[in-house]
Amino acid sequence: MNIHEYQARELLAKAGIPVPPGIVAATAAEARRAMERLGVPKVVVKAQVHAGGRGKAGGVKLAESPAQAEQLAGQILGMTIKALTVTRVLVVPATDIASEAYVGVVVDRASRAPVVMVSPAGGIDIEEVAARTPEKIFRQTVDTRYGLLPHQAMALAFRLYDDVAKVRQAADILQKLYRAFVDAGASLAEINPLVATPAGAVVALDAKVVVDDNELERRPDIAALRDVAVENPAEVEARGASLTYIKLDGNVGCCVNGAGLAMATMDLVKYYGGEPANFLDIGGSSNPDKVVTALKIITADPKVKAILFNIFGGITRCDDVANGIVTATRKFAVDRPIIIRLTGTNEREAVRILEGVGMRALTDMDAAVEQAVQVAKGGAAA
Repeated sequence: MNIHEYQARELLAKAGIPVPPGIVAATAAEARRAMERLGVPKVVVKAQVHAGGRGKAGGVKLAESPAQAEQLAGQILGMTIKALTVTRVLVVPATDIASEAYVGVVVDRASRAPVVMVSPAGGIDIEEVAARTPEKIFRQTVDTRYGLLPHQAMALAFRLYDDVAKVRQAADILQKLYRAFVDAGASLAEINPLVATPAGAVVALDAKVVVDDNELERRPDIAALRDVAVENPAEVEARGASLTYIKLDGNVGCCVNGAGLAMATMDLVKYYGGEPANFLDIGGSSNPDKVVTALKIITADPKVKAILFNIFGGITRCDDVANGIVTATRKFAVDRPIIIRLTGTNEREAVRILEGVGMRALTDMDAAVEQAVQVAKGGAAA
Protein backbone atom coordinates (compact mmCIF):
# COMPACT_ATOMS: atom_id res chain seq x y z
CA MET A 1 0.00 0.00 0.00
CA ASN A 2 1.31 3.41 -0.99
CA ILE A 3 0.70 6.42 1.21
CA HIS A 4 1.08 10.09 0.41
CA GLU A 5 4.20 12.08 1.16
CA TYR A 6 2.46 14.16 3.84
CA GLN A 7 1.39 10.95 5.59
CA ALA A 8 4.90 9.51 5.39
CA ARG A 9 6.30 12.75 6.83
CA GLU A 10 3.90 12.42 9.76
CA LEU A 11 5.13 8.87 10.44
CA LEU A 12 8.74 10.05 10.41
CA ALA A 13 8.00 13.03 12.62
CA LYS A 14 6.26 10.72 15.08
CA ALA A 15 9.45 8.63 15.17
CA GLY A 16 11.43 11.74 16.16
CA ILE A 17 13.00 12.51 12.78
CA PRO A 18 13.39 16.27 12.11
CA VAL A 19 10.83 17.08 9.41
CA PRO A 20 9.87 20.67 8.48
CA PRO A 21 6.20 21.57 9.08
CA GLY A 22 3.74 21.28 6.22
CA ILE A 23 0.06 21.92 5.49
CA VAL A 24 -2.08 19.94 3.03
CA ALA A 25 -4.35 21.94 0.71
CA ALA A 26 -7.13 20.70 -1.57
CA THR A 27 -7.77 24.06 -3.26
CA ALA A 28 -5.65 26.96 -4.46
CA ALA A 29 -7.20 29.22 -1.82
CA GLU A 30 -6.24 26.73 0.89
CA ALA A 31 -2.66 26.80 -0.38
CA ARG A 32 -2.61 30.57 0.00
CA ARG A 33 -3.88 30.33 3.56
CA ALA A 34 -1.36 27.58 4.28
CA MET A 35 1.55 29.85 3.39
CA GLU A 36 0.08 32.63 5.50
CA ARG A 37 -0.20 30.24 8.46
CA LEU A 38 3.38 29.04 8.03
CA GLY A 39 4.57 32.63 8.13
CA VAL A 40 7.66 32.11 5.96
CA PRO A 41 8.93 34.14 2.97
CA LYS A 42 9.09 31.19 0.59
CA VAL A 43 7.28 27.85 0.33
CA VAL A 44 7.39 24.81 -1.92
CA VAL A 45 4.07 23.59 -3.30
CA LYS A 46 4.24 19.83 -3.90
CA ALA A 47 1.75 17.59 -5.71
CA GLN A 48 0.51 14.69 -3.58
CA VAL A 49 0.29 11.62 -5.83
CA HIS A 50 1.57 8.07 -5.59
CA ALA A 51 4.24 8.64 -8.21
CA GLY A 52 7.87 9.63 -8.46
CA GLY A 53 9.27 12.27 -10.77
CA ARG A 54 6.86 14.96 -9.59
CA GLY A 55 9.42 17.72 -10.01
CA LYS A 56 10.19 16.78 -13.61
CA ALA A 57 6.46 16.70 -14.35
CA GLY A 58 5.94 20.22 -12.97
CA GLY A 59 4.36 19.07 -9.73
CA VAL A 60 6.84 20.81 -7.40
CA LYS A 61 7.08 24.63 -7.52
CA LEU A 62 8.60 27.42 -5.42
CA ALA A 63 6.34 30.29 -4.31
CA GLU A 64 7.56 33.58 -2.88
CA SER A 65 4.23 35.02 -1.78
CA PRO A 66 0.79 33.75 -0.70
CA ALA A 67 -0.66 34.98 -3.98
CA GLN A 68 1.94 33.04 -5.93
CA ALA A 69 1.33 29.95 -3.79
CA GLU A 70 -2.35 30.17 -4.72
CA GLN A 71 -1.50 30.60 -8.40
CA LEU A 72 0.94 27.68 -8.52
CA ALA A 73 -1.35 25.40 -6.53
CA GLY A 74 -4.06 26.15 -9.07
CA GLN A 75 -1.71 24.99 -11.83
CA ILE A 76 -0.74 21.80 -10.00
CA LEU A 77 -4.19 20.75 -8.76
CA GLY A 78 -5.94 18.78 -11.48
CA MET A 79 -2.79 18.03 -13.44
CA THR A 80 -1.96 14.43 -14.34
CA ILE A 81 1.31 12.82 -13.28
CA LYS A 82 1.87 9.28 -14.56
CA ALA A 83 -1.88 8.85 -15.17
CA LEU A 84 -2.70 10.03 -11.63
CA THR A 85 -4.73 13.21 -11.05
CA VAL A 86 -3.45 15.60 -8.39
CA THR A 87 -6.20 16.38 -5.87
CA ARG A 88 -4.04 17.75 -3.03
CA VAL A 89 -0.84 19.68 -2.58
CA LEU A 90 1.53 19.95 0.35
CA VAL A 91 2.77 23.43 1.24
CA VAL A 92 6.10 23.41 3.10
CA PRO A 93 8.67 26.09 3.99
CA ALA A 94 11.51 26.42 1.47
CA THR A 95 14.75 25.19 3.05
CA ASP A 96 18.28 26.44 2.34
CA ILE A 97 20.29 23.42 1.23
CA ALA A 98 24.03 22.88 1.57
CA SER A 99 23.99 19.22 0.45
CA GLU A 100 21.54 16.45 -0.40
CA ALA A 101 21.75 12.76 0.47
CA TYR A 102 19.58 9.67 0.19
CA VAL A 103 18.73 7.26 3.02
CA GLY A 104 16.29 4.39 2.93
CA VAL A 105 15.31 1.00 4.29
CA VAL A 106 14.01 -1.73 2.03
CA VAL A 107 13.19 -5.43 2.35
CA ASP A 108 15.88 -7.29 0.42
CA ARG A 109 14.49 -10.56 -0.95
CA ALA A 110 17.94 -11.99 -1.64
CA SER A 111 19.21 -11.65 1.95
CA ARG A 112 15.70 -12.07 3.44
CA ALA A 113 16.32 -9.10 5.69
CA PRO A 114 15.91 -5.34 5.80
CA VAL A 115 18.75 -3.42 4.18
CA VAL A 116 19.60 0.19 5.00
CA MET A 117 20.93 2.09 1.99
CA VAL A 118 22.57 5.51 1.92
CA SER A 119 24.06 7.63 -0.82
CA PRO A 120 25.66 11.08 -0.87
CA ALA A 121 23.97 11.53 -4.28
CA GLY A 122 20.54 12.55 -3.05
CA GLY A 123 17.75 14.51 -4.66
CA ILE A 124 17.40 12.20 -7.68
CA ASP A 125 15.88 8.76 -8.12
CA ILE A 126 17.96 6.11 -6.37
CA GLU A 127 17.45 3.87 -9.42
CA GLU A 128 19.27 6.49 -11.51
CA VAL A 129 22.14 6.58 -9.01
CA ALA A 130 22.34 2.77 -9.05
CA ALA A 131 22.48 2.73 -12.83
CA ARG A 132 25.00 5.53 -13.34
CA THR A 133 27.16 5.58 -10.19
CA PRO A 134 26.56 2.37 -8.21
CA GLU A 135 29.74 3.02 -6.24
CA LYS A 136 27.88 5.87 -4.49
CA ILE A 137 25.38 3.51 -2.82
CA PHE A 138 26.32 1.94 0.51
CA ARG A 139 24.37 -0.84 2.23
CA GLN A 140 24.00 -2.43 5.64
CA THR A 141 21.98 -5.63 6.12
CA VAL A 142 20.10 -5.52 9.44
CA ASP A 143 19.69 -8.43 11.84
CA THR A 144 16.06 -8.03 12.89
CA ARG A 145 16.81 -9.47 16.33
CA TYR A 146 18.84 -6.38 17.20
CA GLY A 147 17.79 -3.70 14.73
CA LEU A 148 20.18 -1.14 13.26
CA LEU A 149 22.95 -0.86 15.84
CA PRO A 150 24.58 2.49 16.72
CA HIS A 151 27.99 1.61 15.25
CA GLN A 152 26.32 0.48 12.00
CA ALA A 153 24.37 3.72 11.76
CA MET A 154 27.52 5.75 12.42
CA ALA A 155 29.46 3.87 9.74
CA LEU A 156 26.73 4.61 7.20
CA ALA A 157 26.51 8.25 8.26
CA PHE A 158 30.25 8.68 7.69
CA ARG A 159 29.55 7.75 4.05
CA LEU A 160 27.45 10.90 3.83
CA TYR A 161 29.33 13.51 5.86
CA ASP A 162 32.82 14.31 7.09
CA ASP A 163 31.62 16.64 9.83
CA VAL A 164 31.12 14.65 13.04
CA ALA A 165 28.17 16.78 14.17
CA LYS A 166 26.31 15.97 10.95
CA VAL A 167 27.34 12.33 11.19
CA ARG A 168 25.77 12.03 14.64
CA GLN A 169 22.55 13.64 13.44
CA ALA A 170 22.38 11.37 10.38
CA ALA A 171 23.10 8.25 12.45
CA ASP A 172 20.27 9.14 14.82
CA ILE A 173 17.93 9.67 11.85
CA LEU A 174 18.93 6.31 10.37
CA GLN A 175 18.09 4.45 13.56
CA LYS A 176 14.77 6.23 13.86
CA LEU A 177 13.99 5.60 10.19
CA TYR A 178 14.58 1.89 10.70
CA ARG A 179 12.29 1.95 13.75
CA ALA A 180 9.57 3.75 11.76
CA PHE A 181 10.01 1.18 8.96
CA VAL A 182 9.39 -1.69 11.38
CA ASP A 183 6.54 -0.01 13.25
CA ALA A 184 4.65 0.73 10.02
CA GLY A 185 5.10 -2.80 8.63
CA ALA A 186 6.76 -1.21 5.62
CA SER A 187 8.52 -2.77 2.67
CA LEU A 188 10.17 0.57 1.89
CA ALA A 189 10.87 3.75 3.85
CA GLU A 190 13.09 6.43 2.38
CA ILE A 191 14.10 10.06 2.74
CA ASN A 192 15.15 11.72 -0.48
CA PRO A 193 16.57 14.19 -0.03
CA LEU A 194 18.01 14.16 3.44
CA VAL A 195 19.55 17.63 3.49
CA ALA A 196 22.20 19.42 5.46
CA THR A 197 21.45 23.13 5.87
CA PRO A 198 24.11 25.87 5.81
CA ALA A 199 23.64 26.08 9.59
CA GLY A 200 24.63 22.42 9.96
CA ALA A 201 21.21 20.87 10.68
CA VAL A 202 20.30 17.57 9.02
CA VAL A 203 16.59 17.32 8.14
CA ALA A 204 14.24 15.17 6.05
CA LEU A 205 12.71 17.17 3.21
CA ASP A 206 10.84 14.37 1.45
CA ALA A 207 9.58 10.98 2.56
CA LYS A 208 8.21 7.86 0.92
CA VAL A 209 6.75 4.85 2.70
CA VAL A 210 5.30 1.72 1.09
CA VAL A 211 3.47 -0.61 3.47
CA ASP A 212 3.32 -4.39 3.08
CA ASP A 213 -0.37 -5.25 2.55
CA ASN A 214 0.07 -8.34 4.74
CA GLU A 215 0.78 -6.05 7.71
CA LEU A 216 -2.41 -4.00 7.46
CA GLU A 217 -4.71 -6.37 9.33
CA ARG A 218 -2.76 -5.90 12.54
CA ARG A 219 -2.09 -2.21 11.97
CA PRO A 220 -5.50 -0.55 11.58
CA ASP A 221 -3.99 2.90 12.14
CA ILE A 222 -1.73 2.39 9.13
CA ALA A 223 -4.51 0.80 7.06
CA ALA A 224 -6.60 3.94 7.68
CA LEU A 225 -4.04 5.93 5.66
CA ARG A 226 -5.10 4.23 2.41
CA ASP A 227 -6.48 6.69 -0.14
CA VAL A 228 -8.68 4.63 -2.47
CA ALA A 229 -9.58 7.75 -4.47
CA VAL A 230 -6.13 7.76 -6.10
CA GLU A 231 -5.82 4.00 -6.57
CA ASN A 232 -6.66 2.05 -9.71
CA PRO A 233 -10.47 1.50 -9.51
CA ALA A 234 -10.10 -2.07 -10.78
CA GLU A 235 -7.62 -2.90 -8.00
CA VAL A 236 -9.97 -1.40 -5.41
CA GLU A 237 -12.88 -3.50 -6.72
CA ALA A 238 -10.71 -6.63 -6.79
CA ARG A 239 -9.58 -6.11 -3.21
CA GLY A 240 -13.22 -5.79 -2.10
CA ALA A 241 -13.97 -9.14 -3.75
CA SER A 242 -10.91 -10.83 -2.15
CA LEU A 243 -9.14 -11.03 -5.49
CA THR A 244 -5.49 -10.21 -6.03
CA TYR A 245 -5.25 -7.99 -9.10
CA ILE A 246 -2.40 -5.94 -10.54
CA LYS A 247 -2.81 -4.02 -13.78
CA LEU A 248 -0.09 -4.52 -16.40
CA ASP A 249 0.41 -3.15 -19.91
CA GLY A 250 -0.21 -6.18 -22.14
CA ASN A 251 -3.26 -7.47 -24.02
CA VAL A 252 -3.73 -11.02 -22.68
CA GLY A 253 -6.08 -10.90 -19.70
CA CYS A 254 -5.24 -13.64 -17.19
CA CYS A 255 -7.54 -15.22 -14.60
CA VAL A 256 -5.75 -17.89 -12.59
CA ASN A 257 -6.09 -19.65 -9.25
CA GLY A 258 -3.00 -19.43 -7.09
CA ALA A 259 -0.15 -16.92 -7.13
CA GLY A 260 2.46 -19.42 -8.28
CA LEU A 261 0.36 -20.60 -11.21
CA ALA A 262 -0.44 -16.97 -12.07
CA MET A 263 3.28 -16.14 -12.24
CA ALA A 264 3.96 -19.23 -14.35
CA THR A 265 1.08 -18.29 -16.65
CA MET A 266 2.45 -14.79 -17.20
CA ASP A 267 5.91 -16.24 -17.87
CA LEU A 268 4.40 -18.58 -20.46
CA VAL A 269 2.51 -15.73 -22.11
CA LYS A 270 5.84 -13.94 -22.52
CA TYR A 271 7.49 -17.15 -23.73
CA TYR A 272 5.00 -17.45 -26.57
CA GLY A 273 5.52 -13.84 -27.59
CA GLY A 274 2.62 -12.17 -25.80
CA GLU A 275 2.24 -9.62 -23.02
CA PRO A 276 0.05 -10.22 -19.94
CA ALA A 277 -2.50 -7.50 -19.24
CA ASN A 278 -2.73 -8.28 -15.56
CA PHE A 279 -1.97 -10.51 -12.62
CA LEU A 280 -5.30 -11.81 -11.30
CA ASP A 281 -5.47 -14.56 -8.71
CA ILE A 282 -8.94 -15.73 -7.65
CA GLY A 283 -7.36 -17.70 -4.81
CA GLY A 284 -8.28 -21.10 -3.47
CA SER A 285 -11.98 -20.33 -3.28
CA SER A 286 -14.03 -21.22 -6.33
CA ASN A 287 -17.02 -19.02 -5.54
CA PRO A 288 -18.66 -18.29 -8.92
CA ASP A 289 -19.27 -14.67 -7.85
CA LYS A 290 -15.51 -14.12 -7.66
CA VAL A 291 -15.19 -15.35 -11.23
CA VAL A 292 -17.92 -12.95 -12.34
CA THR A 293 -16.10 -10.03 -10.69
CA ALA A 294 -12.80 -11.16 -12.19
CA LEU A 295 -14.26 -11.19 -15.70
CA LYS A 296 -15.86 -7.80 -15.13
CA ILE A 297 -12.50 -6.33 -14.11
CA ILE A 298 -10.61 -7.89 -17.02
CA THR A 299 -13.14 -6.82 -19.66
CA ALA A 300 -13.08 -3.25 -18.33
CA ASP A 301 -9.51 -2.97 -19.61
CA PRO A 302 -9.71 -1.79 -23.26
CA LYS A 303 -6.22 -3.15 -23.97
CA VAL A 304 -7.31 -6.76 -23.40
CA LYS A 305 -7.75 -8.60 -26.70
CA ALA A 306 -8.07 -12.14 -25.33
CA ILE A 307 -9.01 -13.59 -21.94
CA LEU A 308 -7.19 -16.62 -20.61
CA PHE A 309 -8.52 -18.78 -17.78
CA ASN A 310 -5.90 -21.15 -16.39
CA ILE A 311 -7.39 -23.22 -13.57
CA PHE A 312 -5.72 -26.13 -11.83
CA GLY A 313 -8.43 -27.50 -9.60
CA GLY A 314 -7.40 -28.60 -6.14
CA ILE A 315 -9.36 -26.76 -3.49
CA THR A 316 -10.72 -24.72 -6.37
CA ARG A 317 -13.52 -26.60 -8.11
CA CYS A 318 -13.47 -26.45 -11.90
CA ASP A 319 -17.28 -26.64 -12.11
CA ASP A 320 -17.64 -23.55 -9.90
CA VAL A 321 -15.26 -21.64 -12.17
CA ALA A 322 -17.22 -22.81 -15.22
CA ASN A 323 -20.47 -21.68 -13.62
CA GLY A 324 -18.87 -18.31 -12.89
CA ILE A 325 -17.82 -17.90 -16.52
CA VAL A 326 -21.32 -18.80 -17.76
CA THR A 327 -22.98 -16.49 -15.23
CA ALA A 328 -20.72 -13.61 -16.22
CA THR A 329 -21.46 -13.99 -19.94
CA ARG A 330 -25.16 -13.87 -19.14
CA LYS A 331 -24.90 -10.83 -16.87
CA PHE A 332 -22.91 -8.64 -19.26
CA ALA A 333 -21.53 -8.77 -22.75
CA VAL A 334 -18.06 -10.29 -22.94
CA ASP A 335 -16.85 -9.01 -26.28
CA ARG A 336 -13.38 -10.59 -26.16
CA PRO A 337 -12.53 -14.24 -26.96
CA ILE A 338 -12.17 -16.48 -23.89
CA ILE A 339 -9.64 -19.32 -23.89
CA ILE A 340 -10.17 -21.74 -21.03
CA ARG A 341 -7.88 -24.36 -19.53
CA LEU A 342 -9.40 -26.44 -16.74
CA THR A 343 -7.98 -29.50 -15.08
CA GLY A 344 -8.46 -31.08 -11.66
CA THR A 345 -11.39 -31.22 -9.25
CA ASN A 346 -14.76 -31.70 -11.03
CA GLU A 347 -13.11 -31.22 -14.41
CA ARG A 348 -15.64 -33.35 -16.31
CA GLU A 349 -18.59 -31.48 -14.83
CA ALA A 350 -16.93 -28.19 -15.77
CA VAL A 351 -16.47 -29.32 -19.37
CA ARG A 352 -20.12 -30.34 -19.53
CA ILE A 353 -21.25 -26.94 -18.22
CA LEU A 354 -19.13 -25.06 -20.74
CA GLU A 355 -20.12 -27.26 -23.69
CA GLY A 356 -23.75 -26.61 -22.77
CA VAL A 357 -23.31 -22.96 -23.75
CA GLY A 358 -21.05 -23.55 -26.73
CA MET A 359 -17.70 -23.11 -25.00
CA ARG A 360 -14.81 -25.54 -24.89
CA ALA A 361 -12.05 -26.16 -22.40
CA LEU A 362 -8.47 -27.27 -22.94
CA THR A 363 -6.47 -29.35 -20.51
CA ASP A 364 -2.98 -28.48 -21.75
CA MET A 365 -1.55 -25.29 -20.28
CA ASP A 366 0.91 -24.60 -23.11
CA ALA A 367 -1.76 -25.04 -25.76
CA ALA A 368 -4.14 -22.68 -23.99
CA VAL A 369 -1.54 -19.97 -23.45
CA GLU A 370 -0.22 -20.20 -27.00
CA GLN A 371 -3.75 -19.93 -28.35
CA ALA A 372 -4.53 -16.92 -26.17
CA VAL A 373 -1.40 -15.14 -27.39
CA GLN A 374 -2.26 -15.82 -31.04
CA VAL A 375 -5.83 -14.60 -30.56
CA ALA A 376 -4.58 -11.42 -28.86
CA LYS A 377 -2.38 -10.81 -31.91
CA GLY A 378 -5.41 -11.03 -34.17
CA GLY A 379 -5.44 -14.72 -34.98
CA ALA A 380 -8.43 -17.03 -34.78
CA ALA A 381 -9.08 -19.42 -31.87
CA ALA A 382 -8.38 -23.07 -32.70
